[in-house]
Amino acid sequence: MYNVDSNVWVRQESDGTATIGLTSYACSLAGQIVSYTPKKVGKDVKKDKSCATVESGKWVGPAKAPVAGEVTAINEAVSAQPGLINDDPYGEGWLVKIKPADWAGDSADLKAGADAMAAFEAKMEGDGFGGC
Repeated sequence: MYNVDSNVWVRQESDGTATIGLTSYACSLAGQIVSYTPKKVGKDVKKDKSCATVESGKWVGPAKAPVAGEVTAINEAVSAQPGLINDDPYGEGWLVKIKPADWAGDSADLKAGADAMAAFEAKMEGDGFGGC
C-alpha cells in the first residue's frame, strides 16, 4: 500500500508488523542514497512523521511513516550500504519495521493496485517527471 504524497510504501506482514520503505519514484527523485538514519528500535512514530532520514547528493529529508506505531526493527543492511534503497526499494532496501498502533484506521487512506498506479501517474505528470 502506498502514501502517494509522501512517496512511501507499507506492507503488513504475517506477524502483524508493517514494513516501510521509499518508492522507486522517491528514489528516482532523490538520486543515489548515501546516508540512512532510522528512528531507534522502541521509538514510537506518528503517522506522516519521520521514521528515518535519508540523504542523497541532492536531497536530505524524512521518510514519513504511512501508519503510526513502534519501531521494531531497522535495516542493518541499509545502514551498511544505503544504496540498497535505490537498488531494491521494495525488497532488501526497506527502511524500518513497526508494530502498528491502528493498522485499520491508519491504512484506510492508503492506495493499492490500480488506484496507486493512477495516483502516481497523475503525481508524476503534475511534477513534470520525465522518467527514470
